[in-house]
Amino acid sequence: MKVIETSIPDVLIIEPKVFGDERGFFLESFQAERYRTIGIDLPFVQDNHSRSRRGVLRGLHFQCKRPQGKLVSVTRGAVYDVVVDINPESPSCGKFVGVELSDQNHWQLWVPPGYAHGFCVISDTADFLYKCTDFYSPEDEGAILWNDTTLRIPWPIENPCLSMKDLSNPTFLEVLGSRE
Repeated sequence: MKVIETSIPDVLIIEPKVFGDERGFFLESFQAERYRTIGIDLPFVQDNHSRSRRGVLRGLHFQCKRPQGKLVSVTRGAVYDVVVDINPESPSCGKFVGVELSDQNHWQLWVPPGYAHGFCVISDTADFLYKCTDFYSPEDEGAILWNDTTLRIPWPIENPCLSMKDLSNPTFLEVLGSRE
């Protein structure tokens, strides 16, 4: 596998080796020893799978007291995936990484614990997989407004389909103020 560093330390793009021919392809989506060598050595305790249609935007979400690390990938379709550093003590606080994940590039994105995460679907549909390092806890969830003017994330859609909850998320500065 190939590891691509991003502008935020610890946020990694992982390009697995894909073996393909006229029959299809094979790839190893996770192997503990190999991932440990690149610094991903937390235990995964929960796997999630979502399917969304074009224009759906999920996020930007995070867990407050029990942050989840996430190894994410797309098995059908394509998404624009975003990770935001929300640690007020980090030199990259307020910076984000945006990358296209698809069933064509087979990339994975490592979202370390304590970062906000979201994605929008840019294909007709997308199946999105998450390997998580802690259990989801609804009462522990935090979120940031998708179109926050401080972050200025260049989402590839103008009018996304959002959940009622994501329509009223606080701004980045409001979240940052509550974390200091």
